[in-house]
Parts: sequence; structure tokens; C-alpha cells
Amino acid sequence: MSADRSRTPHRVAVLALPDVIPFELGIPHRIFGRTLDASGEKLYTVVTCTPVPGPVPADADFTLQVERGPEELERADTVIVPAAYHPAEVYEHGRLPDQLAEVFARIRPGTRVASICTGSYFLAAAGLLDGRPATTHWWWTDHFQRLFPTVRVDRDVLYVDDGSVLTSAGVAAGLDLCLHMVRRDHGTAVANDTARRNVVPPHRAGGQAQYVTRPVPDSTAPTTAAARSWALTRLHEPLQLRDLAERESMSVRTFTRRFRDEVGVSPVQWLTAQRVERARQLLESTELSMDQVARDSGFATAQSMRAHVQTVLGVSPTAYRRTFRGRTP
Repeated sequence: MSADRSRTPHRVAVLALPDVIPFELGIPHRIFGRTLDASGEKLYTVVTCTPVPGPVPADADFTLQVERGPEELERADTVIVPAAYHPAEVYEHGRLPDQLAEVFARIRPGTRVASICTGSYFLAAAGLLDGRPATTHWWWTDHFQRLFPTVRVDRDVLYVDDGSVLTSAGVAAGLDLCLHMVRRDHGTAVANDTARRNVVPPHRAGGQAQYVTRPVPDSTAPTTAAARSWALTRLHEPLQLRDLAERESMSVRTFTRRFRDEVGVSPVQWLTAQRVERARQLLESTELSMDQVARDSGFATAQSMRAHVQTVLGVSPTAYRRTFRGRTP
């Protein structure tokens, strides 16, 4: 992607509320602040703001000094609300205090808004999640659903992209969400470069489980890692479940159980997600026909690919390519 020096960087405002979790607060700066175009120019400007400029207590043994006020929300293209545990009124009654309601009212209509972890409580209390799908940290999902019954809570996923409003699960899922937004804005190559700069996995699909029942397998037990690596180099082939199981010298039943324990989804779900990601990369970076993209991604037909891409990306392959190419200088 060539540089367009006349382009104004996308402005991201991060709202630091009292008792903010420092890790979540820093995620947007780490991801968006290190996203560059091909010439090394920054694609985003990231600023931190707070309702009342000055000291902001953190959920740690230190206090943050935030100099920018809520007027930054009026200038933002994207507003991100990290997890914070104050005020209690939000968590107990699902309401924003008047001062905080005035802060959220500064967000311009059409601005992209996202939350990290329990930052979703503030979006819901502001009415931004009414009738929408959303997620939050798995520990809080039942409470969140009771407090905000009009929100369609997905308890299992890493993040939910509902267009102009996005929500993520806890902690590291905030990294996944921010990388997803970079990928949505500038494509896979830029997002992968940002991930490398931050030494994090380049892509975890939003539909992946928040946690698995056995996240750290017994070190003496066989894993499915080799089969997954092998499959990634052969997505264009008609892979069968038994092919993957044979790579690990397991029965299909044992392989399926161990795979789900390690990854959080079934082998078929994982393989489909990898093929959609491969199709996305080809749609962004090549002029291949839809039939060829489907073949190279491992889908039996272009129609099958369209159905899966539509489900995951929310648009058809043709529309995705047109949209991506339209925003690429």
C-alpha cells in the first residue's frame, strides 16, 4: 500500500475512567500507536482523555496523570473504553451518573466505539448496546445480561464486531479486538505487521472461545499443534478430519477431543476459520477470480466460500474486495 501523505491519521481517543485497569488502558496505544503504512508513517493518532483532567486513580498501586479532557471525544474517529471499576452505580444499577452521561454525549453520531473487557458496562449504560450483540469478560457475562436485558450477550467469544460498535472479552482479547480493527481499516498485511511489532499472534478469530477447560495440556501428553501447522500449509487441499488425526497418530475421536481442549473449537470450525482468513488475504492482495480464490482457500465452490465469508465478515467476497480496495490509497 503506497503512502498518502495528504491523509489525516485516524484519531483514536481512549477514555480513562477512575480505577481503570492499566493493562487495558495501554492496549490501544500499543496497537494503533505502532501501526504504520508502507513508508513508515503512522496511520493512527492515539490520545488519552478523562472526564476531569488531572490525577486518575488506577486499579493498581499508582495514579495516572491525564491532561486531556472529554472534548477529545468530539474529535475522535474511534473511541475506546477500557475496563474501569468506578463509578459503582454503573455496575450496580446499569446507569451512568449525570456527569459521565454528559461525557458520553460528546461522542459524535457515527463514531466507531469499542470497549475492552468490562468497559462494555459503560457502553451498555450509555444505551449504545441496546438490541445489539456484545460480549464482556466471561466472569461477568451473567451479571451483565441481568443488568442489561436488551443486549444480546455472547458469552463465549473473544470479541463482537457489530459495525460501529465493538466489544471484547477480558485482557488479551483487547489486543485481538484492536488488531481486528486495524485489519478492518487497512487489511491483513498491515495488521500482521503491527502484530509482529508487538510480538503477539496476528489473528485470533472473534468467534474463538474465551477460555478452554484445559488451557495448559499435560506436558507429557501429545498435542495437535503439528497437525495444525501442517494443515495451514495445505488449506487448498480437501483435508479430512482423519488426515489431521493421522498426523498426530490419534484416532479421530481422541484427536477431536484434544483439539477442542487446546483450541476451544472443533477441528472443522478451526479449519473453516483459517480458510476464510486465507480468502480474505487473497481478496485483499490479488485480482484472482472468485472461483480461483475459493480453490486456493480450500472451499469446494465459490458459492461455499461466499456463504462462509458472508457469515464471518458480514459482507460478500465481492463487496469485501470492493470496500477494501476503495479505502486503499
